[in-house]
Amino acid sequence: MSSAEKLVIARQLTLLGVDVIDAGFPASSADDFHAVRSIAIEVGNTPVGVSGHIPVIGGLSRCNKSDIDAAWDAVRHARRPRINTFIATSEIHMQHKLRKTPEQVVAIAREMVAYARALGCPDVEFCPEDSGRSNKEFLYHILEEVIQAGATTITIADTVGSNLPFEFGKLIADIKANTPGIDNAIISTHCHNDLGLATANTLAGAYAGARQLEVTVNGIGERAGNASLEEVVMALKCRPELVDGMYTGINTHHITMTSKMVQEYSGLHVQPHKAIVGANAFAHESGIHQDGMLKYKGTYEIISPHDIGLTRVNDSGIVLGKLSGRHAVRSILVELGYEINDNKFEDFFKRYKEVAEKKKRITDEDIKALLSDENLAPETRHTNRNMENRVGSKIVKVQTAIPEQLPEKFGARWQQDAIDVAEEEDELTLPR
Repeated sequence: MSSAEKLVIARQLTLLGVDVIDAGFPASSADDFHAVRSIAIEVGNTPVGVSGHIPVIGGLSRCNKSDIDAAWDAVRHARRPRINTFIATSEIHMQHKLRKTPEQVVAIAREMVAYARALGCPDVEFCPEDSGRSNKEFLYHILEEVIQAGATTITIADTVGSNLPFEFGKLIADIKANTPGIDNAIISTHCHNDLGLATANTLAGAYAGARQLEVTVNGIGERAGNASLEEVVMALKCRPELVDGMYTGINTHHITMTSKMVQEYSGLHVQPHKAIVGANAFAHESGIHQDGMLKYKGTYEIISPHDIGLTRVNDSGIVLGKLSGRHAVRSILVELGYEINDNKFEDFFKRYKEVAEKKKRITDEDIKALLSDENLAPETRHTNRNMENRVGSKIVKVQTAIPEQLPEKFGARWQQDAIDVAEEEDELTLPR
């Protein structure tokens, strides 16, 4: 993404209510430096909403002075600036990548955190990269040293996504119990999705005591991606009784809009069955499910689509296909404004099933074609129903208004079937 596109995404993340925006890696390129600096200047100083929310703006850096200088130069314009610095602590990384001893790594980490604070940055986040494969005693030691040097947030990273939820949760709990001075810092999680466990590990970390959760919109990130913002947020929102009442400040009504904006700018498509934001996440094709949805939506939906800023072509999310039953098919006929007596409906349903066996989805046009037979011609009644086809991602429409700051080309492309995720990583802060 260009620096201009990152700025648009950062504005939307503020509306979403993220606590921290890791805006980029300023030392990596001139454009990334410009992006982080622009975000710090505008988003990092502009109150949003009734509460006047302003997120922390962070810049990533390796543990060396030139990276830290670049990060500080970029983020220092924000009202709440942060330097996020890291160095690997696992044996495999220290030996084969860094080619340094544990003692050297500790010395570098301690010195660079102190250097970042000496520049005037009041908020320094330190991440022992590959924490999930690091020796625990070594982690306790290096974390104690960087906290003494001024680190305010400690990020525990499952960098290669190899941890299992109970394992990662125990790691967070052990760090909280065994690291001297840990009460002076916030514990954060950073989980990758190589085994499909990033969201589960993040929730396990939160339950064990982490109060900042690093996530990405749509779960984008290196290799298989990172913990998904929408999954983590909605899991906490749906099951607060199982997580000691933890919550976030996210305005969930902006989730769908943010997801689609990120897809648009990154070009990374979300698979249809992606939790929360996938095109099929609130669609029902099985006849058994459709019957339940028509009777009471809570039978098959634990989240209301309206909670994430999304509305459907039909209120029950019914998608007609070969598995659809009589109840669902008749309900669609009613929505289209047609009335058929029982005898004609049975004839119609038989023909419907014959067509449905050959097509993946049945559209409104298919229904009208089936009804065109003079022997099945129904009575027509007035309807205000939107005559959209129930195909793929057109099952739902976004109602949230497009922000005024969006470039013209974005609005014009908004209704494409595959609306194409920001490289910014978002962080959710939980109450301590």
